[in-house]
Amino acid sequence: MMYKTEISRRTFKAGYVLVKGVVDGVDFGCPDYEMTHAETPSGDYIGDSKTAHFLCKKRGIQPEKASPKHGVCSIGFCDAEQKWFGWSHRAIYGFGIGDVVKDGDCCAESGWTEDYLADHPEEDRRLPVGFTAKTLDDAKRMAVAFAESVG
Repeated sequence: MMYKTEISRRTFKAGYVLVKGVVDGVDFGCPDYEMTHAETPSGDYIGDSKTAHFLCKKRGIQPEKASPKHGVCSIGFCDAEQKWFGWSHRAIYGFGIGDVVKDGDCCAESGWTEDYLADHPEEDRRLPVGFTAKTLDDAKRMAVAFAESVG
């Protein structure tokens, strides 16, 4: 996030940074205002401070973007659990080796309409029912599909 003026930056051992700054209110038709957000040490947007604390400190998840073109972290790895997690503001779920996609699971669905997917098949991250995570890379694919479906 770009601030008109950055006021402070605080790095936490849990793996996130809180940045406080002044937002230029001109774009929103209001006076300038202060805002705080959380980001990864590399500068990827996580969300508010509560979200970062929950993910990084309480759950031990290292957030990252599901795709380089995304603007917000929606997946992350938890070393202690050996699971990849996917989330949005509505839900969070972890996937590990041995997990299987079942009928009705979020990662078997898409967050896009069928019309959109017909025009943009590269955006379809759904996994077939029966897909089994044999590796952590497979578990990451499940987390990406989940985050997209609940986003």
